[in-house]
Amino acid sequence: MSIDLSGLSAKALASLIAKAQQQQTKLTTRAPIAKVRSKIVKYAKSEGYSIDELFGAGEAPKAPRGRKAAAKKSPMAGRKLGKVAPKYRNPSNPKETWTGRGKQPRWLAAHVASGKQPEDFLIKKK
Repeated sequence: MSIDLSGLSAKALASLIAKAQQQQTKLTTRAPIAKVRSKIVKYAKSEGYSIDELFGAGEAPKAPRGRKAAAKKSPMAGRKLGKVAPKYRNPSNPKETWTGRGKQPRWLAAHVASGKQPEDFLIKKK
């Protein structure tokens, strides 16, 4: 990370240095993460909870009841597309197929890079 300091005045530089020193002091004086984590786990266990119960296992925090989310939805949000039958099949692994939608799968991209055409992998209709 580089910061262009050439356009800053002496006053702005002094302010930046003071803020950087404050941040450095803050970071060096706080307790190590492992120590804080062990305190939290110990406290949660003493109250009869596990960390997963309190914070969830990777779940997003839920909004409080009675409030509606203010975020705007995109016009494409919630749009359901129908299922599409696969059009291409990997000859070396028949379980790998592609519908032709979205990015080409790696297996097809590798074959195309080696000089073959995507049409060579079309699934024959009966």
